[in-house]
Amino acid sequence: MESIVPLSTPITDARGSYCFVSLGCPKNLVDSERMLGLLTVEGYLPQAEPEGADVVIINTCGFIEEARKESLSVIHKMIDLKHRGETKAVVVSGCLAERQREALFEEVPDIDAIVGVFGREEITKVCDRLLGGMQEQRALFRPAPIRAFEDGARLRLTPPHYAYLKISEGCDRTCTFCAIPAMRGRHVTKPIEQVVAEAEELSSDGVRELILVAQDTTYYGLDLYGEVRLTELLGALNAVSGIDWIRVMYAYPIHFSDELIGVLGDCDKVVPYIDMPLQHVNDVVLRRMQRRVKRHEIETLVHKLRSRIEDLVLRTTFIVGFPGETDAQFRELVDFVHDVRFERLGCFTYSFEPGTPATRLDGHLDEQVKQQRQETLMTTQQHHAFEWNRKMVGRRVEVIIDAPSDNPDHAWVGRTWADAPEIDGTVLVRGDGIQTGDIVSVEIQQADNYDLRGTLAAFDSTVNNEKGNV
Repeated sequence: MESIVPLSTPITDARGSYCFVSLGCPKNLVDSERMLGLLTVEGYLPQAEPEGADVVIINTCGFIEEARKESLSVIHKMIDLKHRGETKAVVVSGCLAERQREALFEEVPDIDAIVGVFGREEITKVCDRLLGGMQEQRALFRPAPIRAFEDGARLRLTPPHYAYLKISEGCDRTCTFCAIPAMRGRHVTKPIEQVVAEAEELSSDGVRELILVAQDTTYYGLDLYGEVRLTELLGALNAVSGIDWIRVMYAYPIHFSDELIGVLGDCDKVVPYIDMPLQHVNDVVLRRMQRRVKRHEIETLVHKLRSRIEDLVLRTTFIVGFPGETDAQFRELVDFVHDVRFERLGCFTYSFEPGTPATRLDGHLDEQVKQQRQETLMTTQQHHAFEWNRKMVGRRVEVIIDAPSDNPDHAWVGRTWADAPEIDGTVLVRGDGIQTGDIVSVEIQQADNYDLRGTLAAFDSTVNNEKGNV
């Protein structure tokens, strides 16, 4: 759960005050930041805590059951504040709002307004109506846009030196376990010139690391240009002044052409890190998931990527306990993870999602079985992750500094090219003369499970990107 920090310059003639809570994935975070920007431009005063705010806005996640529970927990907490007179109104936006729509009022009747995913551009109007006592229209839903929203003029929740850059919206995949297309609509590509303009705006705001996000980044361009255009986009972003690192997330294992692999390896600002959700490797399970990819294609792609891109770090995610997954199919997945040795890996148990095709499949498994399989797979992966970290000891690598450290022996927390914010490991750095947002050369001295520890070796706060080694 995140809430916005107050602006350094107070707004004296505020239309009202608000506290914003952003939940869920980085794509949802971009929506939150856009709404924050709209509210602030229209004269609403942000504050860090919900107590005393005129309006509390919760941008929710509705992806899986665990996320829905978290969203509902925060909603109930804010409703309790309203009952105590500590806020005037509670607005719920985002994916949970889009997924449940007016039914959410039945579950939590004291919500003042619900705003769907595609109503974000009208958030100030919703707040105006609530604070003006006009509560007749409690729900605002708009159809999915035929053109991608602009995400400029954001008030960012991330640290100043990195930002998420959404390159498209929605998804045309029909994975049987996923409800995202129902919440986010069809895939809509954001034009290259628009993405570049947003990147330039972020760079002028102090961003050094761009993290490209979408529901499916490798699909980029197909709907708009008639062909995938991620290669051209990466080339254009590589030329943006002030940006040092570009990180690619959510890359579906289709449309990885040799040209794209070459661009990923050759663009000096594109770090050798690819987030490629695979979900499974057994062909039968992949077919039931409707992933439209087979094991031999995955193996060929992984080999190509690792052969072409030096120091490549592959992050992936898998789902265990999918309906009908047999012991043998699960064991095949474990053996695959053992053999491929992914540098980064996440594992989810299958979540029963109402309205998705997978709910109609046979062979749904007991929760205990799913939990056991998750533990087994993560234990297998843990050995590889720890071993990879141990091999980092003695290397001199670039680290982007994220924040001061709580550790008395190490003054700063940062990340290497191998680590995306929030989901991967960190580097504790000892050294003087460092500031948040610097990219520094660090000699790795110790592996601490998923994290690393090191000492400042050299310093250059301008551009010193050598793709891994310094």
